[in-house]
This record gives sequence, structure tokens and C-alpha cells, in this order.
Amino acid sequence: MERWRTLLGEAGRFLAVGGVATLVAFTLFNLLVHGLVDGAVAVMADQPIPAYVLANTVGMAISYRLSRYWAFKDRPPQHSDGGRTMFVLINVVTMSLPVACLWFSRDVLGHDSPLADNLAANVIGLAAGMLARFYLFRRFVFRRPIALVEMYDDPADLPLRD
Repeated sequence: MERWRTLLGEAGRFLAVGGVATLVAFTLFNLLVHGLVDGAVAVMADQPIPAYVLANTVGMAISYRLSRYWAFKDRPPQHSDGGRTMFVLINVVTMSLPVACLWFSRDVLGHDSPLADNLAANVIGLAAGMLARFYLFRRFVFRRPIALVEMYDDPADLPLRD
């Protein structure tokens, strides 16, 4: 029961972190590619994929901080760099999922509207990427804390404290 409670707590915090990072990336992507509502020119209107990568890199920096110190606060990082290298590697690899969805929508299906861009990248691709990241972060970045009793076969072998 405790294991499920821990998993659900981590999943909830992870989703909240993802929501904040996604909101930042979503806003930045749409400003870069589609401009402001009042007809302002979009800086990267003809470059949606680089804009998506740039926006999500900003989101990734926010996500690392919140994941490290809140979502997975009870799990120490597995690497001496605080898990940054593996965190970035996992994010770069899993970013290929929404990028592929965006590419497919734009270049194969021929859709270039804000709605199509956001459905492809920020709904379908994001959901696939979030599931993959949650599993991979728990497996390779933030390890499960080991209780002292798990290190010994016989509780009588536990070291005694004075």
C-alpha cells in the first residue's frame, strides 16, 4: 500500500511539474511560431520544429529544477552531477516523439494551423513523451532510496547503534 501511495505521489508531482514546464514551452512555442494575438509577426513562423526545440529546452530547465527538488525529492540522483546529464539525454531523446508528431502533421498531412500544431506536438506527442520520461527518470535519474533493512537478509545482522 505504501509503495502505491509513493508512486501516486511522485506521479502527481511529476504531472504538476510537467504542467508548469509545458505551459512555459507551449506559450513560448506559440509566440515564436504564431505571434501575438494582435497580428504581431512571428519570429520563427517558417521554422516550427526549431521553435519547438527552443521552447522545450527552456521548459526542460524548469522541469529539471522542479523534478530534482520537488517531484522526486525523496530519490537521490544516481550520478554525481545531480542527474543532469541523464536528465538532459532522456529529454532530448523523448523530445523526438512530439517533434515527430509535429513533423508528420506539418510535412506529411500538410496541416499548418495553430490548432494542428498544438494537437500534434502538445497533446499527442507530449502525452507519449511524458509517459516515457516518468518511467525513465525513475529508472535512470532518480533512484529509489534503499532502506537499511533491505541490505540484510537477516534482521539480526543489522548494525546496532550505541
